[in-house]
Amino acid sequence: MTTGNDTATPYESYVYAYPHKTAYRRLPERPALRGLWADQPKDALSLYLHVPFCEVRCGFCNLFTRIGAPEGLTTAYLDALERQAGAVREALDGTDGGPVRFAAAAFGGGTPTFLTASELERLCDIAEKGAGADLRAVPLSVEASPATTTADRLAVLADRGATRLSLGVQSFVPEEARTAVRPQKRADVEAALSRVRDAGIPVLNIDLIYGIDGQTEDSWRYSLDAALAWRPEELYLYPLYVRPLTALGRRPDDPAGPAESWDGRRLRLYRAGRNHLLAAGYEQVSMRMFRLPGAPAAGADDYACQTDGMVGLGCGARSYTSELHYSFDYAVDMREIRTIVDDYVARPRADFARAEYGRWMDVDEARRRHLMQSLLQAAGMPVAEYRERFGGGPGEHFPAELEAFAARGWLTEDPGLLRLTPEGLAHSDAVGPALFSAEVRAAMAAYARK
Repeated sequence: MTTGNDTATPYESYVYAYPHKTAYRRLPERPALRGLWADQPKDALSLYLHVPFCEVRCGFCNLFTRIGAPEGLTTAYLDALERQAGAVREALDGTDGGPVRFAAAAFGGGTPTFLTASELERLCDIAEKGAGADLRAVPLSVEASPATTTADRLAVLADRGATRLSLGVQSFVPEEARTAVRPQKRADVEAALSRVRDAGIPVLNIDLIYGIDGQTEDSWRYSLDAALAWRPEELYLYPLYVRPLTALGRRPDDPAGPAESWDGRRLRLYRAGRNHLLAAGYEQVSMRMFRLPGAPAAGADDYACQTDGMVGLGCGARSYTSELHYSFDYAVDMREIRTIVDDYVARPRADFARAEYGRWMDVDEARRRHLMQSLLQAAGMPVAEYRERFGGGPGEHFPAELEAFAARGWLTEDPGLLRLTPEGLAHSDAVGPALFSAEVRAAMAAYARK
């Protein structure tokens, strides 16, 4: 897809944040965090701690993570994380936007459970004593892999207030897991799930992937049923993407195969998975997310990603105010990532008091971000809510894009609620990119991959 009026693929890009980091650039002025946060509301922030280590890198993964850690690196990383937390908290406390309060927290990566149990204790201490979050009083989500989901790690997380654990299973079929460069045994996955249930963390999420080479509707249903046997509170269904500089991205063969287009196969598997989960009693929250009715709340009641700020700690974390989204340098190539991690752990505390890479957000970009993050949810967006914030309706600001969506049958006809139809939700990875600004699109295209 190149514009809001023309679509080439239903799988252009997964929009989990806007703008993407490939649209960030070095900030020559290196603005001080104290000034950036000076007048921002800070009574409902989200805190994210990034751990850039995994025991193995999946073939589809383009996240900011490195395989393994030489002796002493995890300690040095936590030392740097503690320095950063102190500098950021000092900057937030020195501003005029009112008291600082975190409404939600998350540990991601990488794989946070790559850390040992004692290192996870320290990670929680950094979040609480360094950043100032009360982990036992707010929703705390943690990402994990089956191999690192050990009883001692889970005990730490449960004791420190984790309310949600997301387990990256991807497939219960060993051959498919190997094809996705995620080698694992079914028995090990089941044992990990059993340990999570024994730990008593309220919300279990299982990630599954469709579109793996050789996957059929029968094998996809097999994985879905294997996950459903645990009655997880959440399930995420991800389409496989083959991205540059990843293991699958270096494969010479076409994952689509000759019999059917890859897009067509992914759409077919998505619809089969969606229908299977709906029949099993789950509710669809977004294209990817399905949830059990009545499950414990996994997010904060008083935090909205469209309007409230985020504080990210760690070399792969992003932060955002209403005017600037910022982070450290970004890479996918393993050598480049190692260089960035090494630079991060060597930084003195003063270096963490300024933003170095990012993108300034004007009113138009703020509108786009709000519309995307609201429209891509199954519940949709009340038009009055948007109008109150931006002084006009979404149809006034994005007439061509919304008309194109409506023409394809992707929008419902409720004038007070902008909401995607089931087919619109199925095309979320085309809807989101169609709302990118020309400037962001150009910056992403000009990004030199590394």
